[in-house]
Amino acid sequence: MKRLAIFDFDGTIFNSVDDVFICFNKALELNDFATWDYDEFFDILGGNIDEMVSLILRDRNTPENIDLIKEEYARFYNESLKENSLPFPGVHEVLRELQNRGMLIAINSNRSNDSIEYFAERYFTDIDFAVIEGHNPAYPSKPRPCGIKKMRKKLDVSKEECIYIGDSSTDIQTAQNAGIECIIVKWGYGNRDDWESEYIMGAVETPSEILKYF
Repeated sequence: MKRLAIFDFDGTIFNSVDDVFICFNKALELNDFATWDYDEFFDILGGNIDEMVSLILRDRNTPENIDLIKEEYARFYNESLKENSLPFPGVHEVLRELQNRGMLIAINSNRSNDSIEYFAERYFTDIDFAVIEGHNPAYPSKPRPCGIKKMRKKLDVSKEECIYIGDSSTDIQTAQNAGIECIIVKWGYGNRDDWESEYIMGAVETPSEILKYF
């Protein structure tokens, strides 16, 4: 019997790429680095902030440049209203239904805890997230399974009692590395290869389809 639903955040619960894209391009332009086209930007999503900035800077990804763009991006992002970042339609209702069924709900993401908690407090005040495991520089980020191992230990949940819900190959690799089952959503930032992965239980078109796995 499943007890724990572990959700990825960006691309699964939240459509957040527009604000991230805008703020990264502002940071790049301000410092005379090449900016990105919107469609290209999707190819670098999924890693932690250091990995993303390294890819964003292409062949100019020196440690100094990475630190510079991280700082500039953080300034722009923290000052922004984040008005383009919203939950995907129907996800909130699924979280509420899982909670009503007595399921534990957790988030495992390469976004920082502070950022995830900001959005959770703004949009999901009625959802009691059992654990939020965001990016922590002290631990390896996804697809390493450190976050999942920590939450399983804290909640005393077995591998067989978990389902990981994500949108991309990073999430599939994370679930596989943790030895737990995985569902992929089609409304996020993944692609057909992710939807057709042999590892996953299935790929869902709408949030309500998630409920059939519980």
